[in-house]
Amino acid sequence: MEILNDLDPILRSFWYVAIPASIVFLFQTIMTFMGSDASDGLSADFDGDFQHDGPLQIFSLRNLINFLLGFSWTGISFYNLIPNKILLIVVALGIGVLFVFVFFVIIKQMQKLSEDNSFKISETLNKTGEVYLNIPASKTGHGKILISIKGSSHELPAITEYEAINTGTLVKVSKIENNNILIVTKI
Repeated sequence: MEILNDLDPILRSFWYVAIPASIVFLFQTIMTFMGSDASDGLSADFDGDFQHDGPLQIFSLRNLINFLLGFSWTGISFYNLIPNKILLIVVALGIGVLFVFVFFVIIKQMQKLSEDNSFKISETLNKTGEVYLNIPASKTGHGKILISIKGSSHELPAITEYEAINTGTLVKVSKIENNNILIVTKI
């Protein structure tokens, strides 16, 4: 680091921030591609209303590194182009914040690619299914139907408000009782 000692103090400061931030960023990137990046493992400990779960946390190690990368490398890159050092620091701060904002935009776009395939019984309303086990008449007992939701078949308990429905009959889900029993009618 003897080379850095001959530099102007502001430029030297930018280098002292850029080198470790770049090393940590490189390490984070490698760990991400190896699949070891489930979480930063570090989060800010504040007593405030900053509670936000998920990848879009304002105070995280990843966002700090993104800010420091933008800040330090902008300061190094524009050191000779912007003679006013205060303006240089302001521009570097702005680019650092921009790096964090761009990271948020990228993460938001990536989240749009995720698909929630979890089954919710409410998705069966007005869908058609096939009786798997006979359904007794007028809610005297329950049978079962096979119904396909999001490309996946589900065997669910079902009752009817009218006459009994035999195995193999097509039915339509009209209501849901107790959040787990389907009320069906013949088609």
